[in-house]
Amino acid sequence: MSWVKNHRSLGDKNSLWYWAKVVPWWRVAKNSIICWLCKGLPLKAKNWLYRRIGVKVGKNVSIGLSTTMDIFFPELIEIEDNTIIGYGTTILAHEFLQRGYRTGRVKIGKNVMIWANCTILPGIEIRDGSTISACSLSDILPALKGGAS
Repeated sequence: MSWVKNHRSLGDKNSLWYWAKVVPWWRVAKNSIICWLCKGLPLKAKNWLYRRIGVKVGKNVSIGLSTTMDIFFPELIEIEDNTIIGYGTTILAHEFLQRGYRTGRVKIGKNVMIWANCTILPGIEIRDGSTISACSLSDILPALKGGAS
């Protein structure tokens, strides 16, 4: 079973031109504002706000400053208990492409350590207890499917 779903573009331009037909503009605006606020808030407030937009945030999760969550599909992101996400990390549950777009669940397990400035793309599962080194890119590749980079 693939964790990534492929969707066709809704017209002849690249798929990003049609983002407002994929997700309502007002939801993207609300999610953008909340994610922007979360970049500098204390942990409890940040986790509370992320839950309001659909991110599943476990107990004692620490999300570093300037972390960016997906503004189109935050409900596809799950971060389990006692995980630390380092400064400047980006977690995306979508990718807009030339002829379509992809969406995929991102699951980050318990007791995971993600160092600073990582990028996690759709369809990734990072297993319990994993450590992701700084400046890593976690993409769905056969060797990494269901594991950590």
